[in-house]
Amino acid sequence: MKTDIQIAQEAAPKPIAQIASDLGLTEEIVEPYGRYAAKIIAGGIGNKQPGKLILVTAINPTPAGEGKTTVSVGLADGMRKIGKKAVLALREPSLGPVFGVKGGAAGGGYAQVIPMEDINLHFTGDLHAITAANNLLAAMTDNHIQQGNTLGLDPRRVAIRRCLDMNDRQLRFAVSGMGGKNNGIPREEGFDITAACEVMATLCLAADINDLKLRLGRIVAGYTYDGRAVTAAELNANGAMCALLYKAIHPNLVQTLEGTPALIHGGPFANIAHGCNSVIATKAAMALGDYCVTEAGFGADLGAEKFLDIKCRMAGLAPDCVVLVATIRALKYHGGVAKADLGTENLAALRDGIANLGRHIENLRGVYGTNVVVAINRFAADSENEIAFVREYCISLGAAVALCEAWEKGGSGATELAAMVTEACEKPNSFRFSYEDELPLEEKIRAVATKIYHADGVSFAPAALNELRRLDSVGSYPVCIAKTQYSFSDNPKLLGAPQGFGIHIRGARLSAGAGFVVAYAGDIITMPGLPPRPAAEGIDVLADGTITGLF
Repeated sequence: MKTDIQIAQEAAPKPIAQIASDLGLTEEIVEPYGRYAAKIIAGGIGNKQPGKLILVTAINPTPAGEGKTTVSVGLADGMRKIGKKAVLALREPSLGPVFGVKGGAAGGGYAQVIPMEDINLHFTGDLHAITAANNLLAAMTDNHIQQGNTLGLDPRRVAIRRCLDMNDRQLRFAVSGMGGKNNGIPREEGFDITAACEVMATLCLAADINDLKLRLGRIVAGYTYDGRAVTAAELNANGAMCALLYKAIHPNLVQTLEGTPALIHGGPFANIAHGCNSVIATKAAMALGDYCVTEAGFGADLGAEKFLDIKCRMAGLAPDCVVLVATIRALKYHGGVAKADLGTENLAALRDGIANLGRHIENLRGVYGTNVVVAINRFAADSENEIAFVREYCISLGAAVALCEAWEKGGSGATELAAMVTEACEKPNSFRFSYEDELPLEEKIRAVATKIYHADGVSFAPAALNELRRLDSVGSYPVCIAKTQYSFSDNPKLLGAPQGFGIHIRGARLSAGAGFVVAYAGDIITMPGLPPRPAAEGIDVLADGTITGLF
């Protein structure tokens, strides 16, 4: 069986100029990055009638894999197969998962975006630019304190954390400024992974370069001794930060193995960030195609919730259809089967685990009022009995369901799904948010926890509650809950559709540039670590530049 990278390296992609030309893009707004990737100046596309918006999400992830990006790619290719003009809008991979355990974000099998090596590694440098912009603000904040501190910043209340696009647990907590007066003011700090930093979310939610500069200026660098917030604009940092991001704000154009256009832009990690691609890329894909297929990170309790409650709210978007990806393997894992035994037919475990799928269907239809199509992402070991069971379960709930075999067959394996999604997009829906803007932050968190997670209630650490109430006095913000991706609860071991649990909020932080408040649930961390056998150990490059071992 060929690996993903072998399949990708055997492809014969079209020159990126041809992909751009087929979309009607002129040379003036296309900046090539090699032969097979380009930056698109989205402002040059013009105000075109937007196409339908399709969100792809999934059940809670497991070590067995769900293949959400693979289904997204296959769906777009499948829509083209049935004569529909679809454009992909995906998220950029982070180097942390690429070299860690999760893998990349370019799809798999015969449903991939290419060049997959470039996309999964440095690509066009967006994440490096975001890292640099974030760390510039951190450096300017510490420098201001060192050079006289005319704004009165309290070194104990510096809010901006440094970041790095790599899994490095050693940097979660650090002490900097050691070694004497010339080396800065000693203080405790730490690093986030770049995908979870505020600058990433700020870029992803910005409307254009001017909006980005204003948003960067609102980022809180720290607080004075009397508690006043000091922003990046007050430190005169936002102009230089925006200069670093001038190229990064433009979406990246690539293609699938079958030549379907794909805009890849913005960061992953819906467990510790909002986990969506950029508003600019999504709107560009909607303008360039009759259908935009986009994705949100991890399970629908995280990625879809944040896409719907944060991104759609801020950008004025509403999905025409939500595709909910599930696998037989993952549902059996939620039913208690060990990973090593998932290849064996087990209808009893499937029956126990399928409640996870049912709860996500209930949320997407009942809470958000969206049209839902379930995609069964088929694996080779799935039995016909198991597939039939999942089909019948979805039909019993009144949900459309289609088998997706895009990993093996590309777009041809997703035409059934494509037809169902196209039909669902034409049906009316009653899209709504899970909470209203005027609610206090505490109640917004309760709404997500009880309506989406199905928790019995929420407990707050005193410091978190005090901070949430303080932020209510500053403005009205949506909430971005940082929580484990493996469970509806904040305990990663509670699989399936758990009941009788509570959510504990241990802390809260304003992301003023992004325009939301992050609430930290359970033991979630914002800088992952590497596993015992990181994927990096198997990655290499040959003398001719060929990358090996990359999935």
